Amino acid sequence: MNKELEHRFVTELENNQNIVHKVCSLYTNDKDSHNDLFQEITIQLWKAYPKFRGDSKFSTWMYRVALNTAITLYRKSKRRVRTQDYDSVIFKIKANEYDDAEERQLKLMYEAIKQLSDVDKALVFLYLEDKDYTEISETLGITEVNARVKMNRVKNKLRTILNP
Repeated sequence: MNKELEHRFVTELENNQNIVHKVCSLYTNDKDSHNDLFQEITIQLWKAYPKFRGDSKFSTWMYRVALNTAITLYRKSKRRVRTQDYDSVIFKIKANEYDDAEERQLKLMYEAIKQLSDVDKALVFLYLEDKDYTEISETLGITEVNARVKMNRVKNKLRTILNP
C-alpha cells in the first residue's frame, strides 16, 4: 500500500479511536481483553480500508467494522472466561464529599446492557452515542424502521432488568 493511503488511515484512526475504545468497553471486562479487541479491530479496519469508498462518513464505517469485529470475535469463542470485576479487587479510598450515585447508576446501566444480545448492545451503544436512526440502520445493516422497533423493545427490556 502506498504511503498516502497509510497516512490517511492513521490520521482517521487517531481522530476516531474513541469509537473503538467504546466498542471495546462494551464487549470486554478487563484491560487485557480490551487491548486485544482494540488491536483486532484496528487490524480489521486496516485490511478493509482500501475498500472504503467514502459512501458514508468514516466514523459510520468505523462503527460498523468495529461492532462487526467485536460481535464476530465473541460469537466465535465457544468458551467464555469468567473474569472478576476489578472494583471488587482494587481497594478504593473515597473522600467524604464524593457522591458516587452517578457512577453507580452508570455501572448498573452497563451491567444491564451487558445482559443484552450482541446486536442489541450495538444498537444501545449507537443510540447512547446520539446517532440518528438513519446512521444506526446504516451501521447495523438493518432498515431504519427495524432499528426503531428494536430500540423500543430494548428500552422495555432494559426497564425490566433495571426495575424488576
